[in-house]
Amino acid sequence: MQVRYYDKEQINKLLVVDKPIFVSSNHYLNRIKRKYKNKKAGFSGTLDPFAKGCLIVAFGQYAKLFKYISKTPKTYKAVIWLGAESLSFDIENIASIKLTKQLNYDNIKNNIDSLKGEIKYLPPKFSAKKIDGKRAYELARNNQDFVLNETVMNIYENRLISYNHPFITFEVTVSEGTYVRSIAQILLDKLGEIGTLSYLERLNEGKFFYENEKELNPLEYIDLPINKYFGTQEWLNQGRKISINYLEDKKDGKYLIICEDIFSIIEIKNCEVKYLLNKVPKYGK
Repeated sequence: MQVRYYDKEQINKLLVVDKPIFVSSNHYLNRIKRKYKNKKAGFSGTLDPFAKGCLIVAFGQYAKLFKYISKTPKTYKAVIWLGAESLSFDIENIASIKLTKQLNYDNIKNNIDSLKGEIKYLPPKFSAKKIDGKRAYELARNNQDFVLNETVMNIYENRLISYNHPFITFEVTVSEGTYVRSIAQILLDKLGEIGTLSYLERLNEGKFFYENEKELNPLEYIDLPINKYFGTQEWLNQGRKISINYLEDKKDGKYLIICEDIFSIIEIKNCEVKYLLNKVPKYGK
Protein backbone atom coordinates (compact mmCIF):
# COMPACT_ATOMS: atom_id res chain seq x y z
CA MET A 1 0.00 0.00 0.00
CA GLN A 2 1.19 3.51 -0.80
CA VAL A 3 -0.03 6.59 1.08
CA ARG A 4 1.29 10.13 0.73
CA TYR A 5 0.37 13.12 2.82
CA TYR A 6 0.65 16.52 1.18
CA ASP A 7 -2.81 17.84 0.34
CA LYS A 8 -4.14 20.98 1.97
CA GLU A 9 -7.70 19.98 1.10
CA GLN A 10 -8.43 16.33 1.46
CA ILE A 11 -11.32 14.23 0.34
CA ASN A 12 -12.39 11.02 1.99
CA LYS A 13 -13.41 8.39 -0.55
CA LEU A 14 -13.45 4.62 -0.79
CA LEU A 15 -13.93 3.08 -4.22
CA VAL A 16 -12.89 0.24 -6.51
CA VAL A 17 -11.07 1.01 -9.77
CA ASP A 18 -10.45 -1.27 -12.73
CA LYS A 19 -6.69 -1.43 -13.26
CA PRO A 20 -5.80 -2.05 -16.92
CA ILE A 21 -3.14 -4.50 -18.12
CA PHE A 22 0.54 -3.55 -18.45
CA VAL A 23 0.29 -0.73 -15.90
CA SER A 24 1.71 -1.05 -12.40
CA SER A 25 -0.66 -0.57 -9.46
CA ASN A 26 1.41 2.40 -8.26
CA HIS A 27 1.35 4.08 -11.67
CA TYR A 28 -2.40 3.59 -12.02
CA LEU A 29 -2.95 5.02 -8.53
CA ASN A 30 -1.17 8.20 -9.69
CA ARG A 31 -3.68 8.45 -12.56
CA ILE A 32 -6.56 8.11 -10.09
CA LYS A 33 -5.05 10.78 -7.83
CA ARG A 34 -4.90 13.21 -10.76
CA LYS A 35 -8.44 12.32 -11.80
CA TYR A 36 -9.83 13.17 -8.35
CA LYS A 37 -7.36 16.06 -7.82
CA ASN A 38 -6.08 14.71 -4.51
CA LYS A 39 -2.68 13.26 -3.65
CA LYS A 40 -3.37 11.65 -0.28
CA ALA A 41 -4.43 8.20 -1.38
CA GLY A 42 -3.56 4.55 -1.07
CA PHE A 43 -4.50 1.18 -2.50
CA SER A 44 -4.76 -2.32 -1.13
CA GLY A 45 -3.83 -5.58 -2.82
CA THR A 46 -1.16 -4.95 -5.46
CA LEU A 47 -1.88 -6.38 -8.89
CA ASP A 48 1.00 -7.48 -11.14
CA PRO A 49 1.53 -5.17 -14.14
CA PHE A 50 0.27 -7.85 -16.59
CA ALA A 51 -2.90 -8.35 -14.50
CA LYS A 52 -6.07 -6.28 -14.55
CA GLY A 53 -9.17 -5.78 -12.47
CA CYS A 54 -10.39 -4.88 -9.00
CA LEU A 55 -8.11 -2.50 -7.07
CA ILE A 56 -9.40 -0.92 -3.85
CA VAL A 57 -8.46 2.78 -3.57
CA ALA A 58 -9.03 5.12 -0.63
CA PHE A 59 -8.51 8.85 -0.26
CA GLY A 60 -7.86 10.96 2.82
CA GLN A 61 -8.46 9.38 6.21
CA TYR A 62 -10.13 6.39 4.59
CA ALA A 63 -6.65 5.33 3.39
CA LYS A 64 -5.89 4.39 7.01
CA LEU A 65 -8.70 1.82 7.10
CA PHE A 66 -7.19 -0.92 4.94
CA LYS A 67 -6.02 -3.07 7.86
CA TYR A 68 -9.56 -3.10 9.28
CA ILE A 69 -11.64 -3.84 6.17
CA SER A 70 -12.41 -7.36 5.00
CA LYS A 71 -10.80 -8.09 1.61
CA THR A 72 -11.13 -11.84 1.36
CA PRO A 73 -11.78 -14.18 -0.26
CA LYS A 74 -10.48 -12.96 -3.63
CA THR A 75 -11.67 -14.30 -6.98
CA TYR A 76 -9.61 -14.35 -10.18
CA LYS A 77 -10.16 -15.32 -13.79
CA ALA A 78 -6.99 -16.72 -15.33
CA VAL A 79 -5.79 -18.15 -18.65
CA ILE A 80 -2.91 -20.62 -18.98
CA TRP A 81 -1.01 -20.65 -22.28
CA LEU A 82 0.23 -24.21 -22.81
CA GLY A 83 3.72 -24.49 -24.31
CA ALA A 84 4.80 -20.98 -23.34
CA GLU A 85 7.64 -20.85 -20.80
CA SER A 86 8.32 -17.79 -18.67
CA LEU A 87 10.76 -17.04 -15.86
CA SER A 88 8.06 -15.06 -14.03
CA PHE A 89 5.22 -17.50 -14.88
CA ASP A 90 3.42 -14.77 -16.83
CA ILE A 91 3.70 -13.16 -20.28
CA GLU A 92 6.19 -10.49 -19.17
CA ASN A 93 9.23 -12.76 -19.36
CA ILE A 94 8.56 -15.29 -22.12
CA ALA A 95 11.64 -17.46 -22.72
CA SER A 96 10.27 -19.93 -25.30
CA ILE A 97 7.08 -21.12 -27.00
CA LYS A 98 6.58 -24.73 -28.09
CA LEU A 99 3.76 -26.58 -29.79
CA THR A 100 1.99 -28.95 -27.40
CA LYS A 101 -0.40 -31.84 -27.89
CA GLN A 102 -4.13 -31.57 -27.32
CA LEU A 103 -5.08 -32.50 -23.74
CA ASN A 104 -8.06 -34.42 -22.44
CA TYR A 105 -10.77 -32.01 -21.24
CA ASP A 106 -11.96 -34.26 -18.40
CA ASN A 107 -8.39 -34.69 -17.15
CA ILE A 108 -7.94 -30.91 -16.99
CA LYS A 109 -11.27 -30.48 -15.22
CA ASN A 110 -10.57 -33.21 -12.69
CA ASN A 111 -7.16 -31.78 -11.83
CA ILE A 112 -8.58 -28.26 -11.45
CA ASP A 113 -11.38 -29.61 -9.24
CA SER A 114 -8.79 -31.36 -7.05
CA LEU A 115 -7.00 -28.10 -6.26
CA LYS A 116 -9.04 -27.08 -3.23
CA GLY A 117 -8.37 -26.60 0.46
CA GLU A 118 -5.09 -25.81 2.19
CA ILE A 119 -2.14 -26.18 -0.17
CA LYS A 120 1.58 -25.67 0.48
CA TYR A 121 3.51 -23.96 -2.30
CA LEU A 122 6.55 -21.88 -3.17
CA PRO A 123 5.77 -18.26 -4.17
CA PRO A 124 7.13 -17.23 -7.58
CA LYS A 125 10.58 -15.61 -7.52
CA PHE A 126 9.11 -12.68 -9.46
CA SER A 127 6.92 -11.63 -6.51
CA ALA A 128 6.74 -8.86 -3.91
CA LYS A 129 7.97 -11.16 -1.13
CA LYS A 130 10.86 -9.63 0.82
CA ILE A 131 14.30 -11.25 1.13
CA ASP A 132 16.61 -9.41 3.56
CA GLY A 133 14.64 -6.20 3.01
CA LYS A 134 14.60 -6.44 -0.80
CA ARG A 135 11.72 -7.45 -3.05
CA ALA A 136 12.10 -10.89 -4.58
CA TYR A 137 11.34 -9.57 -8.08
CA GLU A 138 14.24 -7.08 -7.80
CA LEU A 139 16.66 -9.91 -6.98
CA ALA A 140 15.20 -12.09 -9.76
CA ARG A 141 15.58 -9.33 -12.35
CA ASN A 142 19.24 -8.98 -11.35
CA ASN A 143 19.75 -12.75 -11.68
CA GLN A 144 20.64 -13.05 -7.98
CA ASP A 145 20.30 -16.46 -6.40
CA PHE A 146 17.91 -16.78 -3.44
CA VAL A 147 15.42 -19.16 -1.87
CA LEU A 148 11.82 -18.39 -0.90
CA ASN A 149 10.19 -20.17 2.00
CA GLU A 150 7.28 -22.50 1.43
CA THR A 151 3.95 -20.94 2.39
CA VAL A 152 0.30 -21.97 2.60
CA MET A 153 -2.73 -20.85 0.61
CA ASN A 154 -6.40 -21.72 0.82
CA ILE A 155 -8.30 -22.42 -2.38
CA TYR A 156 -12.04 -22.15 -1.67
CA GLU A 157 -13.40 -22.65 -5.18
CA ASN A 158 -11.75 -23.61 -8.46
CA ARG A 159 -13.53 -24.31 -11.74
CA LEU A 160 -12.67 -24.84 -15.37
CA ILE A 161 -14.35 -22.29 -17.64
CA SER A 162 -13.06 -23.44 -21.03
CA TYR A 163 -10.29 -25.26 -22.87
CA ASN A 164 -9.47 -24.00 -26.35
CA HIS A 165 -6.05 -25.45 -27.11
CA PRO A 166 -3.51 -24.17 -26.17
CA PHE A 167 -5.46 -22.02 -23.66
CA ILE A 168 -7.01 -23.19 -20.36
CA THR A 169 -9.34 -20.67 -18.73
CA PHE A 170 -10.32 -21.12 -15.09
CA GLU A 171 -11.76 -19.16 -12.18
CA VAL A 172 -10.40 -19.49 -8.65
CA THR A 173 -11.37 -18.09 -5.23
CA VAL A 174 -8.50 -17.89 -2.76
CA SER A 175 -7.21 -16.53 0.54
CA GLU A 176 -5.21 -13.32 0.81
CA GLY A 177 -1.57 -13.51 -0.24
CA THR A 178 -2.13 -16.27 -2.81
CA TYR A 179 -0.29 -16.19 -6.15
CA VAL A 180 -2.46 -17.45 -9.01
CA ARG A 181 0.74 -17.91 -11.04
CA SER A 182 1.74 -20.58 -8.51
CA ILE A 183 -1.67 -22.28 -8.78
CA ALA A 184 -1.18 -22.42 -12.55
CA GLN A 185 2.23 -24.07 -12.13
CA ILE A 186 0.85 -26.64 -9.67
CA LEU A 187 -1.87 -27.51 -12.20
CA LEU A 188 0.69 -27.75 -15.02
CA ASP A 189 2.83 -30.12 -12.92
CA LYS A 190 -0.23 -32.33 -12.42
CA LEU A 191 -0.85 -32.30 -16.18
CA GLY A 192 2.82 -32.94 -16.98
CA GLU A 193 2.95 -29.82 -19.16
CA ILE A 194 4.75 -26.48 -19.31
CA GLY A 195 2.93 -23.19 -19.63
CA THR A 196 2.42 -19.75 -18.19
CA LEU A 197 -0.37 -17.33 -17.36
CA SER A 198 -1.30 -15.21 -20.37
CA TYR A 199 -4.19 -13.38 -18.65
CA LEU A 200 -5.15 -12.62 -15.06
CA GLU A 201 -8.14 -10.60 -13.87
CA ARG A 202 -9.15 -9.99 -10.26
CA LEU A 203 -12.94 -10.03 -10.13
CA ASN A 204 -13.38 -9.11 -6.47
CA GLU A 205 -11.74 -8.74 -3.07
CA GLY A 206 -14.27 -9.90 -0.50
CA LYS A 207 -17.35 -7.71 -0.98
CA PHE A 208 -15.42 -5.26 -3.17
CA PHE A 209 -16.34 -5.35 -6.86
CA TYR A 210 -15.71 -2.82 -9.61
CA GLU A 211 -18.90 -0.80 -10.18
CA ASN A 212 -17.82 2.22 -12.26
CA GLU A 213 -15.87 3.73 -9.32
CA LYS A 214 -19.00 4.07 -7.19
CA GLU A 215 -18.27 5.67 -3.81
CA LEU A 216 -18.54 3.16 -0.97
CA ASN A 217 -19.47 3.55 2.68
CA PRO A 218 -16.47 2.17 4.67
CA LEU A 219 -18.70 1.25 7.62
CA GLU A 220 -20.20 -1.50 5.45
CA TYR A 221 -16.77 -3.12 5.00
CA ILE A 222 -14.97 -2.71 8.34
CA ASP A 223 -14.52 -6.13 9.87
CA LEU A 224 -14.90 -5.14 13.54
CA PRO A 225 -17.75 -5.38 16.07
CA ILE A 226 -19.58 -2.17 16.99
CA ASN A 227 -19.27 -1.14 20.64
CA LYS A 228 -22.03 1.14 21.93
CA TYR A 229 -20.58 4.38 23.26
CA PHE A 230 -22.52 6.33 25.91
CA GLY A 231 -20.41 9.50 25.81
CA THR A 232 -20.57 12.53 23.53
CA GLN A 233 -19.01 13.04 20.11
CA GLU A 234 -17.31 16.17 21.47
CA TRP A 235 -15.16 13.96 23.71
CA LEU A 236 -13.89 12.08 20.64
CA ASN A 237 -13.45 15.31 18.67
CA GLN A 238 -11.07 16.51 21.36
CA GLY A 239 -9.23 13.19 21.39
CA ARG A 240 -9.76 12.79 25.12
CA LYS A 241 -9.19 9.45 26.79
CA ILE A 242 -12.31 7.27 26.97
CA SER A 243 -13.25 5.56 30.23
CA ILE A 244 -14.26 1.92 29.82
CA ASN A 245 -17.39 2.78 31.82
CA TYR A 246 -18.72 4.67 28.77
CA LEU A 247 -18.64 1.51 26.64
CA GLU A 248 -21.24 -1.25 26.58
CA ASP A 249 -18.78 -4.07 25.80
CA LYS A 250 -15.82 -4.07 28.19
CA LYS A 251 -14.03 -7.20 26.94
CA ASP A 252 -10.51 -6.94 25.48
CA GLY A 253 -10.50 -6.45 21.71
CA LYS A 254 -10.76 -3.98 18.84
CA TYR A 255 -14.05 -2.18 18.26
CA LEU A 256 -15.82 0.35 16.11
CA ILE A 257 -17.49 3.37 17.76
CA ILE A 258 -20.02 5.24 15.60
CA CYS A 259 -21.20 8.78 16.37
CA GLU A 260 -23.38 11.21 14.43
CA ASP A 261 -20.68 12.59 12.12
CA ILE A 262 -17.60 10.51 12.82
CA PHE A 263 -16.46 7.05 13.76
CA SER A 264 -13.44 5.78 15.65
CA ILE A 265 -11.62 2.49 16.06
CA ILE A 266 -10.50 1.65 19.58
CA GLU A 267 -8.78 -1.15 21.42
CA ILE A 268 -9.59 -2.34 24.93
CA LYS A 269 -6.76 -4.02 26.79
CA ASN A 270 -6.69 -4.70 30.53
CA CYS A 271 -9.65 -2.32 31.06
CA GLU A 272 -7.74 0.51 29.32
CA VAL A 273 -9.09 2.13 26.15
CA LYS A 274 -6.88 3.56 23.42
CA TYR A 275 -7.60 5.01 20.00
CA LEU A 276 -6.33 3.13 16.96
CA LEU A 277 -8.03 5.62 14.63
CA ASN A 278 -10.03 8.62 15.79
CA LYS A 279 -12.36 11.19 14.26
CA VAL A 280 -12.78 9.53 10.86
CA PRO A 281 -15.58 11.34 8.99
CA LYS A 282 -18.61 9.20 8.18
CA TYR A 283 -19.52 8.61 4.54
CA GLY A 284 -21.24 11.71 3.14
CA LYS A 285 -20.03 13.97 5.98
